Amino acid sequence: MSLDSLKSRIPDYAKDLKLNLGSVIGNSDLPAQLLWGTVLSTAIASRSPIVLRELEPEAKANLSPEAYTAAKAAAAVMAMNNVFYRTRHLLSDHEYGTLRAGLRMNVIGNPGVDKVDFEFWSFAVSAINGCGMCLDSHEQVLRKADVSREVVQEAFKIAAVIQAVAATLDAEAALAD
Repeated sequence: MSLDSLKSRIPDYAKDLKLNLGSVIGNSDLPAQLLWGTVLSTAIASRSPIVLRELEPEAKANLSPEAYTAAKAAAAVMAMNNVFYRTRHLLSDHEYGTLRAGLRMNVIGNPGVDKVDFEFWSFAVSAINGCGMCLDSHEQVLRKADVSREVVQEAFKIAAVIQAVAATLDAEAALAD
């Protein structure tokens, strides 16, 4: 199971996805921990068993145990936060924004890895989950930490490609049944 194996599963009609997958992961200039933590967290967020099974072993091989756990934690906490904050933002009654969230999210304050890496992974997961408030919040933290717009964009490029590959392969699997 690997990036190459995943690429080989992509149908011909989605050749652009195969090329983009090779580009955003295989030819990335991101440091290995930042790249593979993004790959793992977005593979989890994509909810695709196929994508996760193919990419997880390579991500695990490229991450320290702490980073591996933190990337999974980013996907987990953002699954909750993205629903909560997106809903709060979309409701017409803005009074919900004044209420205490009352949800535990301690891992954000103490992720076990560099805070910028965790923010980057959380940003990428938020792109998949479509939470504008979370995207803005994490992007601001990244920019304050002097992460360039070009590097921030790499997070949502990876998220976009992994999500598209997941949708395509899951559709193909469903149609094959």
